[in-house]
Amino acid sequence: MPDLLADTEEMVRCESPSTDPAALARSVDVVARVGTRRLGVEPERLGIHLRWRLGDGPHRVLLLGHHDTVWPLGSLATHPYTVDGGVMRGPGCFDMKAGLALAFRIAAGRSGVTLLVTGDEELGSPGSRALVEEEARAADAALVLEASAPGGALKTERKGVSVYDVEVTGRAAHAGLEPERGHNATVELAHQVLAIEALADPVLGTTVTPTLMSAGTARNTVSAKGSVAVDVRVRTAAEQERVDAGMRALRPVLYGTRVDVVGGANRPPLAASASAALFTRAARIASELGHPPVAGVAVGGGSDGNLTAGVGTPTLDGLGAVGGGAHADDEHVLVDELVPRAVLLSALLDELLAVSTKPASTAGSPRP
Repeated sequence: MPDLLADTEEMVRCESPSTDPAALARSVDVVARVGTRRLGVEPERLGIHLRWRLGDGPHRVLLLGHHDTVWPLGSLATHPYTVDGGVMRGPGCFDMKAGLALAFRIAAGRSGVTLLVTGDEELGSPGSRALVEEEARAADAALVLEASAPGGALKTERKGVSVYDVEVTGRAAHAGLEPERGHNATVELAHQVLAIEALADPVLGTTVTPTLMSAGTARNTVSAKGSVAVDVRVRTAAEQERVDAGMRALRPVLYGTRVDVVGGANRPPLAASASAALFTRAARIASELGHPPVAGVAVGGGSDGNLTAGVGTPTLDGLGAVGGGAHADDEHVLVDELVPRAVLLSALLDELLAVSTKPASTAGSPRP
């Protein structure tokens, strides 16, 4: 426990917002130092990403995590690192620096493990996706040390994620003198937002959510430009394809306006079938250890586990710290759950290193 707390504190106290290159450079140094201290070997430095290959021979299990967070610089001043009453608090402690501390602890002294820590997961892994997929293809199983679901449940299914920007172009005109000469991008954008929202299918769990929106340049000017960001979450690849076709089919309603759609699929779904065998194994091990029953849940948020499952690698997610409040003011870790989690992970990792888990039919299968 003292080591887990010390390692987590050291990483939490080095703020690492995904959008700040200087902060990420400092963070990657700290994470490398903590990991080297526990693992006894230096990592490969791949920019803001770190990779440890432990032992000789094939590396059959991929441990996966990230050190970037959603918290801006200065968050420690308002959300300081504390441990009080068995609860750890601090920006990024739950998502997912305590998970990194667990990964270092369970990987130490084991051969056949690749430990990959990326620095852009919260942005959708734009620079690390190929690296994650490459490592997953070479592994029999991927264990993702992301924060747990409520109550310590493991994440056995994740929705796929698509992201779009819809840009509308019209023509400016004076709103008082001659509004009829304009083509109003704001009004066109309103039409598009309603069409976008109609692509959702609650029965299938498909959400299509317009989020950030902007239009116009001045109160007394017919707007010539407007845009809206769109967040899509789907349970199946078929739904991801259907929504994509619908987004590409958007057409202007008002004369004189133009609609352009950019973006697309960011992460494929992590289907329940990708995690079923690993979850069954983890639940059995927990029972043998005398731990409370382990639950598995489907969640809407994406992670790099979507990428590992997408290339055909059995994947179990949510294996990190138990707590709650990811990305929120009440982010916290339940300290007393850290050691039991480490014990479960150690036993699971040892079993996976002894027995191959990837069926031959899925090895190397392409990402949908």
